[in-house]
Amino acid sequence: MFECPFCGGRSESFLPFGLTSPVLRERTVVGGGYRSNAVCPSCLSLDRERLVYLFLLHRTDLFASEARVLHVAPEGNLSETLSRRKVYVAADLMPLDGMIRIDITHIELPNAAFDVVICNHVLEHVPNDRAAMSEIFRVLRPAGWAILQVPFSTSAEATYEDDMVTDPADRDRVFGQSDHVRVYGQDYPDRLRRAGFSVEIRNAAVEFGDALCERYALCKAENVYLCRKTARA
Repeated sequence: MFECPFCGGRSESFLPFGLTSPVLRERTVVGGGYRSNAVCPSCLSLDRERLVYLFLLHRTDLFASEARVLHVAPEGNLSETLSRRKVYVAADLMPLDGMIRIDITHIELPNAAFDVVICNHVLEHVPNDRAAMSEIFRVLRPAGWAILQVPFSTSAEATYEDDMVTDPADRDRVFGQSDHVRVYGQDYPDRLRRAGFSVEIRNAAVEFGDALCERYALCKAENVYLCRKTARA
């Protein structure tokens, strides 16, 4: 029996989600590809959205604080939960109602404007991800932190990207999705560190255990990347 931490709905099975691209299987990409029990049938929360929510709820003090939050490409259920706070900014390159428009590689907001930035499954779409990481670092206050999730390969040490691959069909074949521009490897945290962050890699199964992962239909192999703003060298 699966249970959703957002809506409390319970079901013998959740809905499938994801693509069946061969490259995602070949590179054993976590957070991408087909998952049989990924979507809550009641509120439509995704497995990765539930993981971030549970991490925020049980491993941070976010919900007990008045932290200023920037939420990029906000997930629906998580956004609804976070929007109850005093300072919450939902943003997207193509914003819906209630959001502001931002280009994550050039965020037109002040330095140190936020205590927390949440940006999940965005950077794999951004050609200049280094600029995006730097901008997230800039808008965080000193000692602020971010959750920066991406799909990542467990079998590749190095991130694979090729600026010459621009056709959507080719990107689908090479990166596993037509609007992705890379497949992150085990060096993803190193990219974040070069932007100035210290990075904690918190694995779902280690943090919450097999039983809770199964209860909430989480991917046990997924990591949460908790990135803290540190002084640049």
